[in-house]
Amino acid sequence: MVRMQIYRKSRISAPQGFFECEGRGLQWLAQAQQAGGPRVVEVVDWSENYLNIERVQERQATADAAYNFGAALAKMHDFGAQYFGQAPDRYHGTCWFGPLQDPVPMDTGSWTDVVTYLVEGRLIPMVKIGMSRFELNDYDLQLTQDVAQALPELLGKAADDKPARVHGDLWAGNVMFTQRKPGQIDEDGTKTNSSANQSHQLRDTDIEAVLIDPAAHGGHREEDLAMLHLFGMRHLDAIMEGYQRVHPLKAGFEQRLTIWQLYPIAGHAVFFGGGYVNQYRSMCRSLLR
Repeated sequence: MVRMQIYRKSRISAPQGFFECEGRGLQWLAQAQQAGGPRVVEVVDWSENYLNIERVQERQATADAAYNFGAALAKMHDFGAQYFGQAPDRYHGTCWFGPLQDPVPMDTGSWTDVVTYLVEGRLIPMVKIGMSRFELNDYDLQLTQDVAQALPELLGKAADDKPARVHGDLWAGNVMFTQRKPGQIDEDGTKTNSSANQSHQLRDTDIEAVLIDPAAHGGHREEDLAMLHLFGMRHLDAIMEGYQRVHPLKAGFEQRLTIWQLYPIAGHAVFFGGGYVNQYRSMCRSLLR
């Protein structure tokens, strides 16, 4: 038996509940594996100052692995959540969004409609955090409120989607591609290469995606997909093809990308200021034309 290698993610004086939230979020996402969801990094334990997870050896992504990840991501989303804004199971503290050294609170709740969730649970709170840090101002709040008024029309039928089980911070850096665990059965009925030292012999089907570093919650499936589009992702077309095979998206997804990218860009304005402030304003104005 191969002994698991451990990776410790740590920070002295981390916000209360930060590592527990991430650990329980990983476990919550991993529940969907029973329904064909993607592999999620295994959690070992956590404390107030660290999270121990399995160490993943990164491999080069392949189009086949990307396609399979897209299909698995759709199944994870379909595994569902009870509410928009739902926290991971057994977690009752504050949820967090953003980098390890400067995360901000991410509201939880039991919203039943996506518009209210997006406005009250995500956009307005993030903009107000930006205002408290003097990165955003009243103009940004007014822009956000104007977008909020337009959201029912902008979302269209996508507003009818049920809450999905989402990763919540699904940019390319949080999707690692690695060798499948030894002994896993491929779709063609054959076993994965059993030796990690034979990487030069790996077939495309021996590579799979594994999720790390979530801000897991009950949300809208298009949140995760918009994050993948926001900062770029290798084999993104293959990911989307696999996703659409399992769960076809409502028409007009490409036109809705900006809606779901508002929250992470507002977050980047909070964390880094500068050009992200102008980008947030430009995105809001584009939705209001």
